[in-house]
Amino acid sequence: MKTLTTGEIAKLCDVNLRTVIRWIDRGALTGFKLPGRGNNRVREEDFIAFLHEHGMPVPPGLQQTISRQILIVDDEPAVAKSIQRVLRSNGYETLIATDGFQAGSMLSIEKPALMTLDLSMPGLDGYGVIECVRSTSELSGLKILVISALGEASLEKALAAGADAVLQKPFENEQLLKSIQQLLKK
Repeated sequence: MKTLTTGEIAKLCDVNLRTVIRWIDRGALTGFKLPGRGNNRVREEDFIAFLHEHGMPVPPGLQQTISRQILIVDDEPAVAKSIQRVLRSNGYETLIATDGFQAGSMLSIEKPALMTLDLSMPGLDGYGVIECVRSTSELSGLKILVISALGEASLEKALAAGADAVLQKPFENEQLLKSIQQLLKK
């Protein structure tokens, strides 16, 4: 996890150091204090999300650091592992959650760029996960690709709930990769 100091952020945004500290204090920019001296640090991903939210350009040096981490959420281990193999062999970092609750805790800690999501899961289903993500401001930039064997009506319902794209099971690996690449470019 790469972090930036408030001084580095001030320089990158061409603002006063106090302005950056105010952003953090107001909660507009997610930061944390180091133990001891209490200096602020900001995760690079959080800074990039802040820039996007406020229509500010991402400095050239940081544009390469946009996360390639993907959270795979599926209660069928064989399906999750299959998706993971395809993604890892194409340079993506992956995590697996086997239910909606585990996905929620992993999202808040890991902050992936994209989540693949099955709709049919015990407990908190895919629709519940979408609703949770879309109502949480820190996760607003997360792309959601629903991958489900359910029918067309269920996939349309997922899009209406806030999914960015859908993919019907079974699918070709090329379809999966193409969908992910398109979502991460947006």
